[in-house]
Amino acid sequence: MNVNTFTAFKSRNYRLFFAGQSISLLGTWMQKTAVSWVIYSQTHSKFMLGVSVFATLFPSALLTPFGGVFSDRYDRYRVLLLTQVLSMMQAILLTAVVFFKDYAVWEIILLSVVLGLINAFDVPARQSLVYEMVEDKKDLPNALALNSSMVNLSKLIGPAIAGLAIERLGEVVCFGLNAVSFIAVIGSLLLMKLPTYVPKLHTKNILGELVEGFVYVKETPSIRFIIVMLALVSLLVLPFTSLMPVYAKDVFHGTASTFGLLDSAIGLGAFAGAIFLASLKPGANLNKILTINTFVFGTGLILFSYTAWYPLALLFIAIGAFGMMSQITINNTLLQTQAAPAMRGRVISMFVMVYASALPIGSLIVGAISEHVGVEATILGQGMLALGIGVLHLRHLQTNKSRQAVSAASENLTAEVAPPV
Repeated sequence: MNVNTFTAFKSRNYRLFFAGQSISLLGTWMQKTAVSWVIYSQTHSKFMLGVSVFATLFPSALLTPFGGVFSDRYDRYRVLLLTQVLSMMQAILLTAVVFFKDYAVWEIILLSVVLGLINAFDVPARQSLVYEMVEDKKDLPNALALNSSMVNLSKLIGPAIAGLAIERLGEVVCFGLNAVSFIAVIGSLLLMKLPTYVPKLHTKNILGELVEGFVYVKETPSIRFIIVMLALVSLLVLPFTSLMPVYAKDVFHGTASTFGLLDSAIGLGAFAGAIFLASLKPGANLNKILTINTFVFGTGLILFSYTAWYPLALLFIAIGAFGMMSQITINNTLLQTQAAPAMRGRVISMFVMVYASALPIGSLIVGAISEHVGVEATILGQGMLALGIGVLHLRHLQTNKSRQAVSAASENLTAEVAPPV
């Protein structure tokens, strides 16, 4: 860490947001861990693990573009406040279902669909609002990296707590604590002091603005490349996390605590990656760092795949997660800084849509493949695919260097032949 690590905390609204989200996300990761454990414990099906991920993310993917339009058309603050209240209600219902029913798999999946629908409007509003929370816009990359560190510190701590809570107190405690945790984030939003929202005049309807967002992404090469690469990594590599309960139970012959520690190791590696990104000096070459970390991601998965010694496996999966962190954080930063302000909500919604659709489809594919070839071979294959995506990033990086060199040479030539004024 250095003086650059926490520069975004100079903004009061961002400090409030960070504090409230930190508590809420702790509950969120406890609930995610409990959902995976309950689903696998009650069904003993790797495929149903993929279904549970699909249920949350795919509905979100379908509606996220509309969420992005809402974020650009209406008051993002009020949209976010509403989605957080609805998320709290979903968590309360989930707690009640798990408490009163012995076999609640389909009810959990149904409520996961509800959460996915809420998230379709929540994520674009929340991500876009960060820009408005930060007073000095130069601190935006730092704020986004700190957001990632917050998410991954929660992923580090939440699953470990959840594993202990499941063994000693039962799954319902994890769901109940998540419901309570929303009080923190809702309270932080109510304490914020944001500029008065001024409604904008819209010449197009919602569908027209949605199409406008797709056209903008298609016609902006740098943004298009980011989203295509995210689609590949989300479909082919990131779903490795859905197989962690199988590793805990079948490979390492462990309990809920074993699963919690695996998830925590992923969180630790990702948290370290986020802190590394937050500590970068302004102006750092994010594309180069993304390329290097994609190779780190693939290498970590390959080393983890067939490692039978649990402590060493935790180390390897943490290394992979360190590289994984850049896939979301750097891409998010590049999009937020490159997108036109009026298009930011829609661009972020495309980012979320790609992630939220590719990941659940990938989870279903990975779950089905692992049924036939085994989880170790599946993770090994995902690591090799990550290396291939890293090669694509490297070629893009080299192409950009060549273009910049040609552009600089052209400018120099123009300056040399230009007539004196």
